[in-house]
Amino acid sequence: MVAIVIIVFVVGYLAIALEHPIKINKTASALLTGVICWTLYAISSPDSIHHIGEQLAEHLSEISAILFFLMGAMTIVELVDAYQGFRIITDRINTKNPKKLLWIICTLTFFLSAILDNLTTSIVMISLIRKLVPNKQMRLFFAGMIVIAANAGGAWSPIGDVTTTMLWIGGQISSGNIMLTLFLPSLVCMVVPLIYLQFTLKGELGHAGSHEHKDHGHGGHGHGAQIKGSTTMLIMGVGGLVSVPIFKTVTHLPPYLGMLLALGVLWVVSELINPDMDEADKRPYTAAGALTRIDVPSVLFFLGILLAVGALQSMEILSHFANWLDETIGDQRIIITLIGILSSIVDNVPLVAASMGMYDMSVYYQDHLIWEYLAYCAGTGGSILIIGSAAGVAVMGMEKIDFIWYIKRISLLAMLGYFAGAIIYLIIQPYLAVHHAG
Repeated sequence: MVAIVIIVFVVGYLAIALEHPIKINKTASALLTGVICWTLYAISSPDSIHHIGEQLAEHLSEISAILFFLMGAMTIVELVDAYQGFRIITDRINTKNPKKLLWIICTLTFFLSAILDNLTTSIVMISLIRKLVPNKQMRLFFAGMIVIAANAGGAWSPIGDVTTTMLWIGGQISSGNIMLTLFLPSLVCMVVPLIYLQFTLKGELGHAGSHEHKDHGHGGHGHGAQIKGSTTMLIMGVGGLVSVPIFKTVTHLPPYLGMLLALGVLWVVSELINPDMDEADKRPYTAAGALTRIDVPSVLFFLGILLAVGALQSMEILSHFANWLDETIGDQRIIITLIGILSSIVDNVPLVAASMGMYDMSVYYQDHLIWEYLAYCAGTGGSILIIGSAAGVAVMGMEKIDFIWYIKRISLLAMLGYFAGAIIYLIIQPYLAVHHAG
């Protein structure tokens, strides 16, 4: 039966990776894989159904912590976006030099991604470069670098990348330590491709038509109509997201409660900003309106994937696999580096979920090299191919980037950054570990 479950998992995995050619949404594949794996386990297991139910409930409590956290975060970002809060940042950029603009955009992406998350930041930044870089060929380079910068920025922050968030919520890493340890490697991961492009990037930003009058931003409001409360919502939204790790440290309650607290506060503020507005007009600017815009398929995708991995974990398939890897390859640093490269081919969420199931917390304690390095590799390795990260997939959809174009133009840059950051991490890790122990 174990073999059948593994086959189902692999087939499901392939269906997710080949979402575009087979034209089946990856959420459907993930949900089916998750449910079928548990069903097979329940039918074939000698354990009582009660025991399996307990295992399932245990996994569900871990999964729902991640899902509610993500839903809260997505809603907050949508709400800030509805008030055009991000325009406060984007309206201040006015350079015409492509190389200089690339540094500004990437640096902004890197830090925003750590606060919001890499997927949201990519979407915000792509909307921005559409205004700033009319030349389509040049814009594709910018888009590719946004993917690299967003994934690098997300890796070192507990709320920046889904995979880092999963490790943080699971207790494998602590928020302060991951920011300290991974900041430099992540920065190097972004800066190395940028330095390379300093010497090789050619071309102009292009001339915008009358772009002052046309605005393709969200909500279709022109430049004239600044929405009331946009600054308030930006400060409250970012403040709310940043306060989540602090909330966890102070109260020791799970992060999703902090996220829901931030959402609740923001919800109240959004209701109070325009008290006299008509209900129908007000709807886009309320949290209820934002909830209709969040990406529910992604949330269900995580549910399906994490369920499937939970089944493999309960059947002890993953721990056997981890032992096999240890015996065959031996060096954990090599294993994790390979997992990072693999995460560019397959989704990094199931990879990290599987790794969390493979290695036992009693052996690999919190903030062990393996978890920190996994957060870095899975977060940044996804940039090597455009389908390897949520940010990449979103950018691919928005800018219609061709898979092969990305391989030719961006993959090598992403790989240079990935290995440069990995080397930096492995060099500084022993010193930080000593400091951590001391």
